[in-house]
Amino acid sequence: MKDETITHPIPPVWNAESRVLLLGTMPSPKSREQGFFYMHPQNRFWIVLPAIFGETLSHPNKSPEIKEAVRERQDFLLRHKIALWDVLSSCTINGASDSSIRNETPNDFTEIFRDSKIRHVFFTGKTACALWKKHCADLYEKQLNLSCRCLPSTSPANARFTLEKLTEEYRVVKDCL
Repeated sequence: MKDETITHPIPPVWNAESRVLLLGTMPSPKSREQGFFYMHPQNRFWIVLPAIFGETLSHPNKSPEIKEAVRERQDFLLRHKIALWDVLSSCTINGASDSSIRNETPNDFTEIFRDSKIRHVFFTGKTACALWKKHCADLYEKQLNLSCRCLPSTSPANARFTLEKLTEEYRVVKDCL
């Protein structure tokens, strides 16, 4: 694969009742293709997050099921007062490799923080956390008294974290609701 300049194509999921914000870096090629976050079939995000609430979500493999799967995931997030987006609005990236990110521009979180009850921000990996610190922390953290914490990536590339360990680490999201 070669480097591409990507503009974030997926709107954030949130509403006025959202209390927790989960942030990744930028949607993977598979997520961009499917039109929603963490849609690569090997990414464990949609196994781990529902598991902390004692739930499971569908795992679509065919295009006709994608819209239903996206709606199911949006409903899940909003029902549990979880907002989901990414730190970046654009960047140059090679495939899904966070380590290749450069020329990044952060998203504007002003409206989300102003119009919701979010006071806890979690990052779905070290790169998302580092990019937040580089571009956003000074703008939002102290001013809004945000609690921010890095969680391990649910990507299949993070093989050292088992599904059980990821689920254990992500339970803190539920604890903040």
